[in-house]
Amino acid sequence: MNNTSFTSLMAVVIDKLPGIMQLSKRSCDTAKCVDFLAPLLLRLYLAPVFWMAGTKKFANFSDTAEWFGNAEWGLGLPAPYVLVFLVALFEIVGALFLLLGFAIRPITLPLMIIMVVAAISAHIQNGWLAIATGSGIFATERTIGAIERLERAKEILQVQGDYQWLTENGALVILNNGIEFAATYFVMLLALFFLGGGRFVSADYWLARKYLPELAPRA
Repeated sequence: MNNTSFTSLMAVVIDKLPGIMQLSKRSCDTAKCVDFLAPLLLRLYLAPVFWMAGTKKFANFSDTAEWFGNAEWGLGLPAPYVLVFLVALFEIVGALFLLLGFAIRPITLPLMIIMVVAAISAHIQNGWLAIATGSGIFATERTIGAIERLERAKEILQVQGDYQWLTENGALVILNNGIEFAATYFVMLLALFFLGGGRFVSADYWLARKYLPELAPRA
């Protein structure tokens, strides 16, 4: 394609661009009737995450508090028993609120704080990746070394163990414990803070319709 043809093509595209944008906008706007699905799916994804995190902390309360407070092999946080209680409580209450779609915007705030503290205190020193990988933009010396050890472990298991049985329910990996999950959950919670619980399938929507109709999302 010579310069004249390319210039003519670009002129046509630019001339048609407003119409294309209008068509695209109208096409996308037709999906607004199901816009409640986005916050609903975010809530249903996050609810079991926080429920499991909170109930696990209460089930192992003393051990978790020792890990929170110990500066040598734990997080070295102050008032560990109080912190574990508050974090677990907010996680469990948050899970229930997310499931019901109740007080979504307020409850995301303490949950986001928990994610930030968790990322800084427990994960950031390990980098981004949750699962170690030996390549890619997020790979580090730590994860590359982990993959070298994983390959060695696989070799040992293939020779001395029933490797097929060991891996029939999933591949062997090494947990890197980076900030990936905490950051992902933070972003999802941030989206819910701005979106709210969504129309039709949240308690917030129906309560607003009843008591604050002027503020309720339009159906």
